[in-house]
Amino acid sequence: MKLKKIKNILVLSACLATVPLTAVASKTNSVHQPAPLVSIATHDAFFNAIKQHCGKAFAGKIAVDNAPSAAFKDKALIMHVRKCSESELQVPFHIGDNASRTWIITKTGSGLSLKHDHRHHDGSHDAQTMYGGHTVDAGWDTVQSFPADQYSKELFVSQGIPQSVGNTWQMFIYSEKFSYRLVRQGREFRVDFDLTKAITPPKAPWGYEND
Repeated sequence: MKLKKIKNILVLSACLATVPLTAVASKTNSVHQPAPLVSIATHDAFFNAIKQHCGKAFAGKIAVDNAPSAAFKDKALIMHVRKCSESELQVPFHIGDNASRTWIITKTGSGLSLKHDHRHHDGSHDAQTMYGGHTVDAGWDTVQSFPADQYSKELFVSQGIPQSVGNTWQMFIYSEKFSYRLVRQGREFRVDFDLTKAITPPKAPWGYEND
């Protein structure tokens, strides 16, 4: 009985030896192939319209603000399409010498995500960071909306600003203008950037100096 078992093992080993190593490697590699980056046409068009400005910076001005803040008064407003990949755009938003904000637009496979990365001067994250939202429809080639996601809603409540639970962020990209807009009940803020005149890019935003 033992002799028969040993014989079967030897036969199996001989069969395996005849399998080309390339075939084995091919099967192994196929398991680790990344999933295709799926996206719909309007999301792609919007993403690529911003991506085409990669490396450039543009000056902006407040177009609408029904609750003016001293944080923006008389400050230079600059957006910088700083870093781009096939699935992510990093766009710092500088307000004067405040380099705490970076917009992160990501293809998620089920739409587009917008996050606000807020940092302190030392690069550490602010308590109120990575809030934002996700597209819930196709949008348009030139406009996408990002209603607040659940993480953001819970963050806003914990930070004592429950009114922000109703936030929707919008971005508009045209040949001559990019706009960032925040809306909720009783609140509207919009800043427009002139895409016809690129300016000298600012320094890296806080926390991204070594990136």
